[in-house]
Amino acid sequence: MIEVKILGTGCASCKATQKLVEQVLAARGVAARIEKVEDIASILRYGVMSTPGVVIDGRVVHAGGVPGRAQVEQWLAR
Repeated sequence: MIEVKILGTGCASCKATQKLVEQVLAARGVAARIEKVEDIASILRYGVMSTPGVVIDGRVVHAGGVPGRAQVEQWLAR
């Protein structure tokens, strides 16, 4: 099971990113635990200055703007 964190304060882009990640996980049948991180101090600890951010298994894979579906699929290809 992979661990995915969506970093963001709840803006529309953050919600869209979370929804997209959930859709790709479901389509690929990947078991994941998804956590939404909204606390600014926690987000900054990852070095993310622009949200939304995506962290997979402790590694920041994205920051700023809604990623494309192909990009998300690439992160999850294992």
